Amino acid sequence: MTRNAGADMPRAWQRMLSGRRLDLIDPSPLDIEIEDIAHGLARVARWNGQTVGDHAFSVAQHCLLVEFIYQRRVKGASDAGRLAALLHDAPEYVIGDMISPFKAVIGGDYKALEHRLLAATHIRFGLPAELSARETGRIKKADRTAAYFEAIQLAGFGRSEAGRFFGRPRDMVVGDVEKLLTPWPAGRAQSAFLDRVTKLMAAN
Repeated sequence: MTRNAGADMPRAWQRMLSGRRLDLIDPSPLDIEIEDIAHGLARVARWNGQTVGDHAFSVAQHCLLVEFIYQRRVKGASDAGRLAALLHDAPEYVIGDMISPFKAVIGGDYKALEHRLLAATHIRFGLPAELSARETGRIKKADRTAAYFEAIQLAGFGRSEAGRFFGRPRDMVVGDVEKLLTPWPAGRAQSAFLDRVTKLMAAN
């Protein structure tokens, strides 16, 4: 009897609500839909859900916060740069938000997977697969600033502790970003993220 050669192969794709099947090993930009990203990120909790409020603080809302900080800091920020900032955590709609300590334990395999997914996402939405080192650094700085404010406002960190882990911003205060630090229901986060991406894509 002939055995099905694929019977023992682990499934390496994720089925999305759009009907797309995204291969995690070799992701195709053609299988990435912004509606799937918005839906997923709005339902993935930052800080493993260990935040105050009636709702989880979603990755979608975090991405909006990072893009807001980025555009405030980068004078004459391009629409492409702002879109890249907004999509910086897009792979998490597939793989979830792994907290930094867990990433450190897993090591390089996780980062390689994340990198492939982000490159495919960039290509899908008209961005370079690889951003310049300068642009990557700007987004990373905005990401760390967002993490600092989330840590002290939502996740129970003291300012000194958050400063040690994420760096204490010298150019911004909580009041600058407070409107984006109240956790939203998933539907609101999804709509806000989708609207922002759509606007930046049209401009870009």
